[in-house]
Amino acid sequence: MIQIFGLARIGRDVEVRNTTGGDAVASVSLAFSYGRKGDDGKKPVQWVDGALWGKRAEALAPYLTKGTLVTVALEDAHIETFQKDGGGEGVKLAARITAIDLAGGGQQQAPAQQQPQQQQRPAARQQQRQAAPAGGGFEDMADDVPF
Repeated sequence: MIQIFGLARIGRDVEVRNTTGGDAVASVSLAFSYGRKGDDGKKPVQWVDGALWGKRAEALAPYLTKGTLVTVALEDAHIETFQKDGGGEGVKLAARITAIDLAGGGQQQAPAQQQPQQQQRPAARQQQRQAAPAGGGFEDMADDVPF
C-alpha cells in the first residue's frame, strides 16, 4: 500500500457530496511542492485528489478552503484515468485521506458564528498589551508579522 505524508496547500474549496448510502465524502485537491525552484522562481507541484470520508468531511469542509496549508496523511495512493472534456484520456493521482490538520496560511474563513469574536480581537489585544509588563513576550509584537 502506498502512503503519502506531507505539507500541502488546498487547490480549490472542498466539495462535499453524499453517496447513495448517505455517507459524506469531500473531494480535496492537494498541491504538494517538491524539489528546487526553477528559473521562473516557483517549485514544481504534484497534485493529488484526496477523498475525506464521514463526519470529518462535513465538519472540516468550512475550513478547507483554497490556499489553506494542511498537513495530511494519505493512503491507498493510486493513478486513476478519466475522460477529458475535449476528448482523450487523462490520468491523476488519487488517495484516501486518513489524517488532516490545519497548518495555517491561506484564506481561512471561519464559520458565521465565529466571525463576531474575530471583530472583538483587536480591542482584546490592545487591553492585553497595556497589561503586559515591560519587555513582555509576544503580546507586543505587530499583528502583521509575515509568518
